[in-house]
Amino acid sequence: MRILVVEDDAVLRGVMQRSLADAGHRVDVAASVAEALHFWCVQPFDAVLLDLNLPQEAAEGSPLGSGLTVLRAARARGDRTPVLVLTARDRTQERIAGLDAGADDYLGKPFDLAEVEARLRALVRRTQGTDDRTTAGALVLDRRARRFTLHGAPLELPAREFEVLWELMTPPGRVVSKRTLSEKLSDFDDSLGDNALEAFISRLRKKLADSGAGIRTLRGLGYMLEAQPAPAEPQP
Repeated sequence: MRILVVEDDAVLRGVMQRSLADAGHRVDVAASVAEALHFWCVQPFDAVLLDLNLPQEAAEGSPLGSGLTVLRAARARGDRTPVLVLTARDRTQERIAGLDAGADDYLGKPFDLAEVEARLRALVRRTQGTDDRTTAGALVLDRRARRFTLHGAPLELPAREFEVLWELMTPPGRVVSKRTLSEKLSDFDDSLGDNALEAFISRLRKKLADSGAGIRTLRGLGYMLEAQPAPAEPQP
């Protein structure tokens, strides 16, 4: 998953970034309302981890103020990215305000990092209508374990090939545009071009040979992973 972490506490922000990155996610971080508004507008995310108690950044009367500003702005433009808000455990009104503004779930501080990842995973699964385990032919994705298997054996992939295949399997049969794949795999200072993406797709096709799953190109639309029928047995 690609996750945006919005947290002004540098220590906590760094801990969450490292923990989620170690779990295999791509993580972008914002330390302020302004950064969060900008990042979320220019980059699609699978989930957002949002601290509501961000510092005041602007003069009285400005739309900038708290984490609620970020959440309300996203929902106002029709962005339905799942959001897990972080609040102080004794701030009931803050939690209510976050949920009313469009948050999908909340977690009180202090929290366990394993629970953060589990809640994010559950939110994305619910939003995308996917299960923890998805199959296409002999290819299986276990989202909880972040592992692909092929014919029952682990399928080891470089990081970006893993992310391309993950996106195509969420869920299989869905058309994923080149732009979506490029945006999910690019960093703000390192854009992934069409040639690099096509190279990843080509290598994945070779690794999925005889798997009963294939990546189909739909010209002008993107790519789709689909189960393929087994070849017909030769007639005697």
